[in-house]
Amino acid sequence: MNIEVWAPEATNVWLCLFDDNDCETRHELTRRDGEYWIGDIAGVHAGDRYGLRATGNNPNFNPEKLLIDPWAQELEAPLHWDPMMAGGAIGDSAPVVPKCVVPAAPDTAFDPSSNRPHHSWADLVILEAHVKGLTQKHPDIPDQIRGSYAALGHPAVLDHLKGLGINALELLPVQAFLDDQYITERGLTNYWGYQPIGFSALEPRYTSGDKTGAHADIEFRQAVNALHENGIEVILDVVFNHSGEGDQGGPTLSMRGLNDHHYYMRNADRSYANHSGTGNTLAVRSPHVLRLVLDSLRHFAQRYGVDGFRFDLASTLGRSHTGFNDRSAFFQAISQDPVLRNLKMIAEPWDIGLGGYQLGHFPHPWREWNDTFRDGVRQAWRGDAESMPKLASALLGSAERFDHSSRPASASINFITAHDGFTLHDVVSYSLRHNEANGEDNRDGHGENFSDNCGVEGPSDDPQITLVRKRRIKAMLATLMFSQGVPMLLAGDELGNTQRGNNNAYCQDNDTTWLDWESADKELSAYVAELITLRRRFPQLHQQEFLHGDEALWWRADGQHTQDHDWHDPAFRCFQLQLDGLLLVFNTGGDVDLQLPPHPEGRQWNLEFASDEGLPQSVRLYS
Repeated sequence: MNIEVWAPEATNVWLCLFDDNDCETRHELTRRDGEYWIGDIAGVHAGDRYGLRATGNNPNFNPEKLLIDPWAQELEAPLHWDPMMAGGAIGDSAPVVPKCVVPAAPDTAFDPSSNRPHHSWADLVILEAHVKGLTQKHPDIPDQIRGSYAALGHPAVLDHLKGLGINALELLPVQAFLDDQYITERGLTNYWGYQPIGFSALEPRYTSGDKTGAHADIEFRQAVNALHENGIEVILDVVFNHSGEGDQGGPTLSMRGLNDHHYYMRNADRSYANHSGTGNTLAVRSPHVLRLVLDSLRHFAQRYGVDGFRFDLASTLGRSHTGFNDRSAFFQAISQDPVLRNLKMIAEPWDIGLGGYQLGHFPHPWREWNDTFRDGVRQAWRGDAESMPKLASALLGSAERFDHSSRPASASINFITAHDGFTLHDVVSYSLRHNEANGEDNRDGHGENFSDNCGVEGPSDDPQITLVRKRRIKAMLATLMFSQGVPMLLAGDELGNTQRGNNNAYCQDNDTTWLDWESADKELSAYVAELITLRRRFPQLHQQEFLHGDEALWWRADGQHTQDHDWHDPAFRCFQLQLDGLLLVFNTGGDVDLQLPPHPEGRQWNLEFASDEGLPQSVRLYS
C-alpha cells in the first residue's frame, strides 16, 4: 500500500492497520517528500482497514486520536459522535472511529462514463432529492433496499422520473459525513449530510447491505449506471467549504489531527475563519487542499460516472486573501482539468462571510442557484406590492444578473423550493416556520419565506382555501417551467409533499422528510409532467441566448403594450409575454377582462395550456 500524508508540522506519522479482531499494528512513516510523509506498506490488500495517527508540537496533534485519511475512498461504517472523539478527551478513540478501507481496484471492463446522457443545459430539468427521503416509503420498492443507493436504480423510481420528464437527479450529499455532537445530544440525525469527513468516501448508511463502504461502492455504481441507461444524469451536492470537525471545540477526526493550521482558513488572531457558519472553512486556496478537492471530484467522476456537481456555499471556494475572485485557483483548476472541465458545475453562489453573496459573478460555464428567482416568484404570486417586475425578470432568466461575459440564458438555475426551506405545499399553507421538532425553540431556519397560508395556518378542509392553494401551486410550477434558465424541482413537490411547516428539516430523518408516496397527488404529478412536455415542445421556453428588444414583447391584460408606469402600479397584476409565436399570460390577481394582442402571423391565438379553468391566479400559454 502506497500512502501520502500531508502533515508538514508533524514529528511522527503512523499508518495503523486493524485485523478482524480490531488488533492494531502501527507502521511508522519515515520518509518525507516535501510536506508529505510517504509510506509503502507491504502485505496490504483490498478490504483491509486502517487509520492514521500523528504527533507534533501543536496541541491538536494527539497520538491517542485515530484519524481518518482525508483521501480515504471507503469507510467501514457511518460516523456518529462519541465523546471520545473530542480533542481533549483522554483515551484512545480507535474503538469509536470508523476505519478507512483499502478499496478494490476499479472494474476496468466497465467505463462508468460511457453511457452519460450528455444533455445540454438548455434541455435540462433537474429534480433535487435525498437518497433516503426519495425512496424510504415507496410502496413498490422492496423493503430491504428502501432508502438506499440501490433503490435509486429501482424501476419504480426510474419510471416516476421518466414519467415526469426529469433528466437530471441532483442528490443531497453522499460524501461520508458525521452525526455531530450538537445533533446527537438532542437525539436527532444529520439528515441532510452537510458535515463531511471523508470527501472521497461514499456515505455508508445509504446501503441496503451491511452499511460498509464496499457495499456503498457497488450499489452507487449500479444506480448511476441505471439512471444513465434511462437518460437521467446524476449531479452530486458536494461540500468543500468546511468539514465536520467544526471549531476548536469540535472533534479530532481527520485533518485537525494532521495539519490543523493549513487545512483550515484562519483569522488574523489565528482563530478559525467561519465563512460557512459551521465553525471552520477549508483553505481551498492552498494548493494541497485544492488537490484534495480535485482528487475527490475526479474520483466521483471516474469511478462512478457522475455528470456534475452542485457546490455548497461555493463562494468560499473562490475566496482569496482579498475576497471572492472568479479567477481563483479553484476555478482555473476546474477549467483546465481534462476530467472535470466538461462536467456540469453548479454554484450555490453565497456563503455567510463578508462579501459572500456573489449571485451572477461566477465564471462561465458555471451555473448558479438563483434565489432571486425563488423570492421574486413567491412574492409575485403572494400579491406583494411592486413584485411584477421581479416576476418579469424571472421569466427572462434574470438577465440583469447573468447577461454578461457571454454567459448563456441557462446560467440561472431556477427554483421555487429546495431542501433548505418550505416545500411548495407549505409555501401556500404556512405563513410562519414551525421547526419546534428541531429542538432549537423554533429559532432556526429562514424567518422570511415570502409564504402565505391563504387564510388558515397549516392543514385546512375549507374547500375555498384548498382551491386557492392548489391554484397558486399550479401557477408557480408553470412559472418555473416556462421561464428561461434551468428549472429545478424539489422532489415531492409534484406529489403535494408537506413537512408540516418545518423549513429547516436538516435533522429530521423520519416521516417529516420521507416522501409520502401513498398520499401522492397523482393529478398534480400529471400536471407537472404536462408542464415539462410543453417546455420541451416549445423551444421559445428554453432558449440558449438571452432575449432582447422585440424578442420579448410585454402586453397589459387589455392587449396594449405595457408602459414604464404600469410596472409600479399596485393594481397591475396581469401581463402577457410574447416570445416569437408564443404568448404567455400571467395573472397573479383576480378576474380580468383579457384581450390578447394580435398574433404575429395574423391568425387567432390557440390556447395550448391553462393552469386553471378561471383567470384568477393562473398561467396560460397560447401558440
